[in-house]
Amino acid sequence: MPPKQRAQISSTSSVPPIPKSITSTSQSTTHGKSSSTSSFSSKSNQSAQDVLIDLWNNYLNTTPQRVKLVDVFMAFLVMVGGLQFVYCVLVGNYPFNAFLSGFSATVGQFVLTASLRIQTNPENKMEFRSVSHERAFADFVFGSLILHFFCVNFIN
Repeated sequence: MPPKQRAQISSTSSVPPIPKSITSTSQSTTHGKSSSTSSFSSKSNQSAQDVLIDLWNNYLNTTPQRVKLVDVFMAFLVMVGGLQFVYCVLVGNYPFNAFLSGFSATVGQFVLTASLRIQTNPENKMEFRSVSHERAFADFVFGSLILHFFCVNFIN
């Protein structure tokens, strides 16, 4: 088999140049001392706690109530999955198929709920123009029924 030919790398790159506001720093010389500041200095001075508080406040102010309800259910599923895993590690997994079935149901329900959240989020209206909220919920219910049917069947 003949070796593959390498693509020619042209000297004119199609990569856009990096903006000067990111790469360069403004330096001012006063009395022999130079100080450099970047455009990100005001944002980088915030602590991690301030950033998390701003993120939480932005979430509370801009997220619709329906999406918050779905997020609470997803947090509940993460907690249940974590508790199942901790129980399996601490106590044991004697009926292993029961653990696998329960954990799979939790993870599967989380994935279905994430899909419901994506489809019903008003910010994603343009991506899911053809899917109504009712259709997304019907898909969620149908997928949940199939998932739980297989999980109950797996326990046997």
